[in-house]
Amino acid sequence: MTTRRIRRTTGTAATAAALTLAAACSAPTGGPDAGAGGGSAESVVIGVPSEPDTLSPLLGYGKDGNSKIFDGLLARDADLELKPALAKALPEIGDDGRTYTYTLRSGVTFSDGEPLTARDVVHTYETVLDDRTNNTAKSELDAVEKVRADGDDTVVFTLKYPYAAFAARTVLPIVPEHITAGQDPNTGAFNTEPVGTGPYVLTGWSKGEKLTFKANPDYWGGAPKVKKLTMAIIADDDVRATRLRSGDLDGATLPPNLAATFRNDDGLRTYQATSYDFRAVTLPTANKVTGDTAVRRALDLAVDREAMVDKILDGAGRPAYGPLPLDDPWYTKDIERPQDLDKARSILDEAGWKTGRDGAEGIRAKDGVRAAFTLFYPSGDKVRQDHALAYASDARKAGIDVRVEGATWEVIEPRMGEDAVLAGFGSTGDPDFGLYTLLHSSLAGDGFNNMAHYDNPAVDEALGAGRRSQDPEDRKAAYDDLQRELVENPGYTFLTHIDHLYVLADRWDGLTTQVEPHEHGFASGPWWNAENWQPKK
Repeated sequence: MTTRRIRRTTGTAATAAALTLAAACSAPTGGPDAGAGGGSAESVVIGVPSEPDTLSPLLGYGKDGNSKIFDGLLARDADLELKPALAKALPEIGDDGRTYTYTLRSGVTFSDGEPLTARDVVHTYETVLDDRTNNTAKSELDAVEKVRADGDDTVVFTLKYPYAAFAARTVLPIVPEHITAGQDPNTGAFNTEPVGTGPYVLTGWSKGEKLTFKANPDYWGGAPKVKKLTMAIIADDDVRATRLRSGDLDGATLPPNLAATFRNDDGLRTYQATSYDFRAVTLPTANKVTGDTAVRRALDLAVDREAMVDKILDGAGRPAYGPLPLDDPWYTKDIERPQDLDKARSILDEAGWKTGRDGAEGIRAKDGVRAAFTLFYPSGDKVRQDHALAYASDARKAGIDVRVEGATWEVIEPRMGEDAVLAGFGSTGDPDFGLYTLLHSSLAGDGFNNMAHYDNPAVDEALGAGRRSQDPEDRKAAYDDLQRELVENPGYTFLTHIDHLYVLADRWDGLTTQVEPHEHGFASGPWWNAENWQPKK
């Protein structure tokens, strides 16, 4: 597990901008939908770069926890340790790891007043696992053979095989059977009008603009002190920073260069969370250039990861030599590799990618195919743009022409099978979480799973062994094999693991960060436990 860091930054001399923010934060709110920060300890407006496609756990929303609308059987604390949520205790495990029994907390109701029962849990898991449900994360529950209710308050899972990480999968949010059973899980109204047991209730969703939540007064964990929570959807990093500085936002997720501009502002705190979130370039196998293993290996050696951490992330991150961060206990310690342009060029030469008569402007070619490909990044994401440009610069030194283009996901998604993408992934909790969906050949092209269409039998075997073994040493050996295989035959060029930075008005106590997954801003961030915040006295 990576270490958790919280860094506080304050200043003694307020800038004019900080004074403007302080004035805005002391003003009354303009109304229930004003959308401004407003300065009330009971109302918080957070700027985040993106919104979910759906708010239904049946389609994957909140599957790793931290949903404000829903609860799972279990949840995670600040140190990512599992704790009871809708279950009154951690599960009883029997049959050599093949049965997990949960007893539900009594007196829990959904926000519409209906009681939670074991049937709701059974319905949730059965619907997620139904082949007709378009949940691209269902492979994460592959071990489940069946789930049944034993009375109103007991749920029993039977597994096909012992799965060491199963308990952590039961942070999956539970939905009400009395509402969702009558809807198509893929298209039903529940996707945008959710009802859960969580600390907050959705009150409005203006797509592309904001989501608003109010505190659930009947929440089983106690009514939150923050009565209104607004997530403002602002894709552009610069715009989020500007709106935070103007007082229009109470907090925001920001890239390192913009977070640094608030370092000396009074009344603000900067939070820095380490993460499993990595940036990588997908290398589609269907592309004539990126599908060549020699090109993949050369790109892996051509990239200067240390420079990316220093110059793009301002030190707020670490080089990524694979999907797991350097300080993770599952990380294989002997796979670090510095930039080596000479070796990259040699690999390309030996594979027949030559400069000269078949090449132009120093760009290599092989059998009439120029060593060139397009690399997309999502528009407005400055960190990914900078990674893409640095990657292209390094690749060109090896004789590979990478053409960088910014675009919307609507443009990028249909082209992911042919074109490279500056992507972000990473899951906390267990190496199986994230690695299987990133790399297993059975999931190639399944939504955002295995975007590179990577197909490596040795990696598939290691993923299976890591998932099914109960012995920690056997699992470690499997994931060591996997990480070494990714050096020899990379399906992605792993670049950096990034720290997440957040800037918030300093008006509450109880703020912490967790070690975070790729998905952050909306669910992760210092507001992961907003229901526990207390106004400063």
